[in-house]
Amino acid sequence: MSVNADARLAPRQRLTRGLKYTAVGPVDITRGVVGLGANTAQATAAGLRKRYQSGKLSRQLAAAAGAVAALPEVLHDAANPPKRRRRRPLLIAAVSAAVLAGGAVTFSIIRRSRRPEPPSPLPPSVDVTPRP
Repeated sequence: MSVNADARLAPRQRLTRGLKYTAVGPVDITRGVVGLGANTAQATAAGLRKRYQSGKLSRQLAAAAGAVAALPEVLHDAANPPKRRRRRPLLIAAVSAAVLAGGAVTFSIIRRSRRPEPPSPLPPSVDVTPRP
């Protein structure tokens, strides 16, 4: 493909192509994920701008200011937290770490299998020609 064809790919297409060629496309995967993130951030910013212009966001900001005013009381209550712990963030972090580790192992195995074995610099330990 030419450089122009790569430049015209949408982030979703780039991610799809990169996942299709996982062994040779980690750059495409990264560029696709970054592009999708950028598009999402742009769409979120546009939505916030529309909400602010319509007045909904300004009312929400006023409510947030009221919540900030009540912050000292909330912090005082947070000093004695309940004993209940949330395990979901730890579970998500563990699963994502396992997926990344599995991908790294798979990538290295695929990469090693495609490399030719280097010739041995040592002479053979047994004579190749038989003696009479």
